[in-house]
Amino acid sequence: MEITETRVSPVEKPSGRLKGFASVTFDGVFVVRGIRIIEGDNGLFIAMPNRKTEFRCPGCGGWNVFHAKFCNRCGKEIAMSQPHDKNEDDPKNYHDIVHPINNEFREIIQSHILNEYQSETQGRKTL
Repeated sequence: MEITETRVSPVEKPSGRLKGFASVTFDGVFVVRGIRIIEGDNGLFIAMPNRKTEFRCPGCGGWNVFHAKFCNRCGKEIAMSQPHDKNEDDPKNYHDIVHPINNEFREIIQSHILNEYQSETQGRKTL
């Protein structure tokens, strides 16, 4: 699989850890958007697109985010046995929508994105 295009959009005035967004096209036919470029304790890294984990209300079947105490649809209180209490057995709050299967491919994607990010941000500094 070949990365045929990498687009990076640095955050205009980064005030926190988020430094930009990226999209990557594979083989000219598949694109992944919403990849975040983040400043970590050990430098820049990428985070794949994700969304909040949801579960169904036992009363009405409406979807609710992981830590909801009341149903967004019917307003019914969600029992303590439902997954809104954070403990070791609970699922994650967020899960990746897409992600590389192994670290080798993650490193390839990350290196393409971070190289493009460095080029983009250095180009802006010289203007």
